[in-house]
Amino acid sequence: MKAKKILSSDPILFFLLSFLVFTGLLMLFSASIVVSKEKTEGSTYYFFHQILYGLLPGIFLAFLTSKISLKFIKKITPFLYLISIILLSLVFVPKFSLSFGGARSWIHFGPIVFQPTEFAKLALILYLSLFFEKKIRERKIEKFSKGLLPFLLVLVPFSILLFFQPDMGSLGVLLLIGFLMYFSAGAPLSHTFFLVFLGIFLLIIGSFIFPHQAKRIFTFFHPQKDILGKSYQINQALIALGSGGIFGKGYGNSIQKYNYLPQPMGDTIFAIWGEEMGFLGSSFLILLFLLICWRGFIISKKANDRFSQLLGVGIVSWIGIQAFVHIMAVCGLIPFTGIPLPFVSYGGSALACILAGVGFLFNIARNSKI
Repeated sequence: MKAKKILSSDPILFFLLSFLVFTGLLMLFSASIVVSKEKTEGSTYYFFHQILYGLLPGIFLAFLTSKISLKFIKKITPFLYLISIILLSLVFVPKFSLSFGGARSWIHFGPIVFQPTEFAKLALILYLSLFFEKKIRERKIEKFSKGLLPFLLVLVPFSILLFFQPDMGSLGVLLLIGFLMYFSAGAPLSHTFFLVFLGIFLLIIGSFIFPHQAKRIFTFFHPQKDILGKSYQINQALIALGSGGIFGKGYGNSIQKYNYLPQPMGDTIFAIWGEEMGFLGSSFLILLFLLICWRGFIISKKANDRFSQLLGVGIVSWIGIQAFVHIMAVCGLIPFTGIPLPFVSYGGSALACILAGVGFLFNIARNSKI
């Protein structure tokens, strides 16, 4: 019954997302088998963990956000903004913090491990939707002191906290989402150019301050140097993609997941998919993301109010930016970021939060004439 209610909001988006989630679980199952056998008692641990702690909570949250009043959401958005800042701050508290790969991006409450950045993305999108709606109504969006400057101040807490984790990949995604939302709200071109240069400047500074970020820049410009060290991961990802050819090696037949490619079920899962499904399978997955973004923008365009329009743009930007940053990084087109592939990479908090965001798209569609 719940699925039918969501389905009736926008059947096209429902089927596209359902197919992507199903495909993502298949990809995760194949990519995680080897790691699961080595670290647990069976080959399906990470697969079922993703379902229990990511998919099922995400479906519940998606249903909740698809039905809840957006007027109520607007009232609690400032509170969600503050909660997200508090959660991001907890990564610096030793009692709650967990670190991995040179970054402190996880917190834990007993056995529960959570990545607060994922919740922060959704909270920031909600807050910026409310913020820009107000600025548009007051006709202040085009003014530097009353439009751009307050917008930058909204981003400051997130930027500082992510900068010092350091998680430059997530910071870049957040800045790009904010940039697209600001542009959609009617920002002058001079402001958008300023934001582009500011974002590039921050990422460059971060790459010089933090060694593992500098290493990623180095491997991007010199992928053939130190192929057994700094450039190992990107070279193995490219080998995986290249060995897949046109049609791939077949589902479950990846070689790179046998401890050759680091993070096969997370940061580099697209490489495993490309190896097993080839160029055609990779192209199909990219097309699926493009179709979801296309449908999401249609929903946003036909929304009944500016808050809903901007919220829709923010959610679609989140999905699109994160997907193509992951894919481009794995393909060696941009420096490696460590950004997960939405709906696909292992991570319960990431899947649950982005499904909650998708629920808002169905909410907007349900209240619009499409």
